[in-house]
Amino acid sequence: MRIYDGSPRQDFEEVLRSIGAYLDGRGMKDVLVVEAPDGFIVQALAHVGGSTSAWSESMGQIEKETMTFADEDIAKFMDEALARRGHPAEDAIPGTGQYEHAFRVIGRYIDTQHPRDIFFFEQDGAFVLRLHHASQAGSRHTLAEFTADDIASLDTQGPTLRKPTKEAGPQGAAQA
Repeated sequence: MRIYDGSPRQDFEEVLRSIGAYLDGRGMKDVLVVEAPDGFIVQALAHVGGSTSAWSESMGQIEKETMTFADEDIAKFMDEALARRGHPAEDAIPGTGQYEHAFRVIGRYIDTQHPRDIFFFEQDGAFVLRLHHASQAGSRHTLAEFTADDIASLDTQGPTLRKPTKEAGPQGAAQA
């Protein structure tokens, strides 16, 4: 989120994680994310019109949806995602959280790069990122790719990278 006017977006890890949780909740696939000045534009594929009845089963159709999320929407998603975390019933459902986990990993990487804006898309479970950097020396783009294996590996490392809380220090010792 843009915390200070005129500054680059802050905390991509949490912002993208919350967008990923929203996409997971809607069962969306094949995602494209573009940063806009006041939020994000997201395109994804969604199943629509599927139904089951006593007479027939309908697979429905796959349609591309384009969504615009303003910073206010993202703040709401972040609050909702934070409230859901740590609920064992949700964590136990297979296949849930795919985008939440992948976007958290991508967001953590982006936070280390300090880009001016971002664009990324998914293809076959891998993500290709284009980061725009601007400085006094000029402007440049960098590309990065995260395979499905990269995402899985970095996701399992997540707990070891988290900052210690005030209750427990680096070695688990209580702090005053």
